[in-house]
Amino acid sequence: MPYPPEHRDQTRTRIIRSARALFNRHGFAGVSIDDVMAHAGLTRGGFYTYFRTKADLYAEAIRHSLAETPWSRWDGMSVDFAARDAAAQVVRAYLSGQHFEDVDGSCPMVTLPGEVARGDRVVRAAFERVFQSMAGLFEETLRREGRPDRRRALAIAGICVGAMVVARSVLSRELAESIREAARVTALELGGWKDETTGDASRGSSRGGARRGGARRFKQRATRSRY
Repeated sequence: MPYPPEHRDQTRTRIIRSARALFNRHGFAGVSIDDVMAHAGLTRGGFYTYFRTKADLYAEAIRHSLAETPWSRWDGMSVDFAARDAAAQVVRAYLSGQHFEDVDGSCPMVTLPGEVARGDRVVRAAFERVFQSMAGLFEETLRREGRPDRRRALAIAGICVGAMVVARSVLSRELAESIREAARVTALELGGWKDETTGDASRGSSRGGARRGGARRFKQRATRSRY
């Protein structure tokens, strides 16, 4: 009996999701094709029907992370890309406790920066696309507010990513939380955006309803940037 037409796309997505979780958990070099396929409940032989190399799979996992932004999976956290304060919501979500805890579903820029720097062009281009997409969101917001400043947008994105990398790397939970809080305050101040986080909100709450359309626009912005 033949598979339904959607079977190929569904299987491909299973492989990508498996790879994303394992890459985030163990690093690019620490995961083999066999590991990815076994985690997805598939055999190694099927891998090459969908991807040429592990680097190509990583690139697809990066693109998939743009389509399924991590905060869409977190309770009490959402980002409304149609809102005027969308950029501030992204800063708060990115530096939230939920993102800190969600290793498997984390932004790949946080989990793999060192390996990416030593990786091939496909891997580095995919990583760059994610960063450019985040910086592009901040740049677009500043432009819409009448304050166009690409350097400022790049700095805000760098603060967000760098702070999460360091917070994930230290042993002290208290220090990790302080790093995230300091980065959130600094990034929002640099953008000229109000910090509406109060109490335990730094551990996860952010205003606005989730918008799938907004996530699609985030993905489309990255897709238009070919490097």
